[in-house]
Amino acid sequence: MERRFGLIHATALNMTNMIGIGPFITIPLLMSALGGPQAMLGWLVALVVVLCDGMVWSELGAALPGSGGSFGYLRQGYGAETVGRLMGFLFVWQFVLSGPLEIASGYIGFSQYLGYLWKGITARQTMLVVTVIGLANLALLYRRITSIAMITVTLWIGTIVTVIVVIVTGARHFDPSVAFDFPPGAFTFSLGFLMGVGAASRIGVYDYLGYYDVCYIGDEVENPGRVIPRSIFISTALVAAIYLAINLSIIGVVPWRDFVPAAAHPQSNFVVSIFMERIYGPGVATIFTAMILWTAFGSVFALLLGYSRVPYAAAKDGYFFKVFARLHPSGGFPYVSLVVLGVLSILAGFASLGMVIDALITTRILVQFIGQIGAVTLLRRRAPDLPRPYRMWLYPVPSLVALLGWIFIFATTPAAVVAFGLGALLLGVLCFGAWSWKGRTWPFEAGHVAA
Repeated sequence: MERRFGLIHATALNMTNMIGIGPFITIPLLMSALGGPQAMLGWLVALVVVLCDGMVWSELGAALPGSGGSFGYLRQGYGAETVGRLMGFLFVWQFVLSGPLEIASGYIGFSQYLGYLWKGITARQTMLVVTVIGLANLALLYRRITSIAMITVTLWIGTIVTVIVVIVTGARHFDPSVAFDFPPGAFTFSLGFLMGVGAASRIGVYDYLGYYDVCYIGDEVENPGRVIPRSIFISTALVAAIYLAINLSIIGVVPWRDFVPAAAHPQSNFVVSIFMERIYGPGVATIFTAMILWTAFGSVFALLLGYSRVPYAAAKDGYFFKVFARLHPSGGFPYVSLVVLGVLSILAGFASLGMVIDALITTRILVQFIGQIGAVTLLRRRAPDLPRPYRMWLYPVPSLVALLGWIFIFATTPAAVVAFGLGALLLGVLCFGAWSWKGRTWPFEAGHVAA
């Protein structure tokens, strides 16, 4: 691979994946988590966790700058031919589940904002919209795509323009008394408050997802020991500022009580459209809603394109089910992986947005995020001489903070979602066992698997 991604390119790549439909669909859920603007506390908790976790990604990415990101880190950290095989398999397994959940959040966001244009849309019609958009996305990607860069840039421009319009408009009409209208007892500590902070933190983490995307193309990054860590920190800081500006822009114009709790206020499904309508009228709000729909489709297009390659790459290297390694006979794209993730995304789009976000974050925490903290610790012990262009500051403090943060977020998740996460993990372990037994590989036989 040619190392052509410099600091600017790497930072832009991370930010492209971090800013999608997220900021336009999560504000009502965020404010509903604690019943007011004090929910921003959970968003700040998520920022601390992400910054500390970013140091884990930075050390691993700088020391092992290859393609695959977590897949490679987990294999190397836990032993490529032993426990690392299990961890690599489980990473792809959870990715087949969590990837469609993330894509589904975009489908749900699209259908929600369509509700501003399609007055009185029913639940059944919403499911139909999710299905049609999901199939359209799948159809666009079910081919050899030669102009992906131009398509992606075009969609990204729409996203940036939309974000800038919201921030500029909010800054011009910001009312502090509306934005900081805290309810009585907003910061009274209790179990309910703690659970609310956890719920808000999960939404905050969802908004930050993608801060590590440069790690997946590590062998295309120039001077990765310097570029990868800096791009992670810069993109996280910039997106944090952008999200803060968007959140304050909205709640500084539209009183939070108008859309909290989200479940009781249908207008919360398209709160940014309401924001534009109150300032500029329904005509401008309609045009702006179309821009958000553009942004939503752009995000799901890019996600399904990139995510469909992860199971394919793992299967091709012998670390996942062989069927996912199949390429289309004429188009040369991983059609099995694409179709599986595409169909699962549509099915996940029938659930509520809150449930999808909770399941998405919970599924990734155990194997990917906590697993990588273990990987960086094991590599420090097993390979102390491994070149580390970037070493985690104040090690192991950031690792411990990130670990405690992920445990807190997981522990404050609804019991049904925790059961889903643990059940999915257990099923993955059982499938790995059956797959390894059939192929007579570790732990049933110390055979060699080509990488």
